[in-house]
Amino acid sequence: MSAVADARDRVEAVLTRYMRLCDVPVPPGTEGALAALFTEDAVWEGAGTDYVAKFGRTQGREAIAGMLSEYLPPNPHFRSNVHLLFPGTIDVTGGTARGNWLMQQLSQYESGAQELMVARLDVTFRLAPQEALISGFRTQRLFSAPLGPEGEQ
Repeated sequence: MSAVADARDRVEAVLTRYMRLCDVPVPPGTEGALAALFTEDAVWEGAGTDYVAKFGRTQGREAIAGMLSEYLPPNPHFRSNVHLLFPGTIDVTGGTARGNWLMQQLSQYESGAQELMVARLDVTFRLAPQEALISGFRTQRLFSAPLGPEGEQ
């Protein structure tokens, strides 16, 4: 396997794990696992009008894990939540990689409301021989709509 193909595999594995850890119910025994996916100086930010206002910008591994955990159990935000990641592009340059994906999210909130959402992800990674870590995560909502019978929320 080429070095570029290996780097792409590591990037996809990290992003897939990130999505899985953000699903609800949260996989058992994964508390604190989100922080391990990021570099110490990572930045996680919203892009576009909706997500800049909602998420802003968070910097640092522990700060990012703390922000994300506000949306995960035991905090009462989602009853259930699943992320579907569509094939994207990954460019590898030396010790870094940058990928772009579309992500679909299906959510049921504690209020009972349900939503379908699509976002564009622009994610940068630092590559090491055995791993890839997220150094920048940027998400922009492109589409959202309530789910369920019309008027039921």
